[in-house]
Amino acid sequence: MAKLPLPPLPLPIAPPSTVKNSGSERAKKSGRRTLAAKRKTLLEELWGDELEQLKVWNRHEHDGYTTVPRTLTYICRILDYLGGTGQPLSQTYLALWCRVFDEGFVEIKDKDGFAYEAGFSGQRAVTTWTGRMRKLRDLGFITTKPGTSGEFQYVILLNPLTVIKELYEGKEKDERYNALVGRMQEVGAKWE
Repeated sequence: MAKLPLPPLPLPIAPPSTVKNSGSERAKKSGRRTLAAKRKTLLEELWGDELEQLKVWNRHEHDGYTTVPRTLTYICRILDYLGGTGQPLSQTYLALWCRVFDEGFVEIKDKDGFAYEAGFSGQRAVTTWTGRMRKLRDLGFITTKPGTSGEFQYVILLNPLTVIKELYEGKEKDERYNALVGRMQEVGAKWE
């Protein structure tokens, strides 16, 4: 009687979470590459040979970039609303984002410089900036530790989407909140 060949041994299978994540990551990278290629094609169609002459700031070639949420403009609208009449918070918050490191950390050694970046000048610039920083802290957008430069020397920017979700918890959602939710869906942002 002829021997039948044995079936091959099954290959070891990675845990489902590993398979799912690696496939998901590959799909995300592939999707980003596809979108980047589409944007490149569109730019070449619109600008043609002129594109090579334009001095575009490329984050892969130039220093001076930070990562910001794609929802930042919507977050700023909510911040200005939460600040109250005549007390907009978005410029102060934006100045922090322009100085933040990937860990969410900002060290403030020059209050005058930060006040200027936030749009304040004159004798009361630092005082006004300090008031806005306190409001950002009170609302939960930042957490701070004092140092030799004052009460805001060390700052951590917290996830603004999580903060906004908590601030609106149990309250009626207004057009600012709803617009943020719409933008979050467009860019794939999550609350947590």
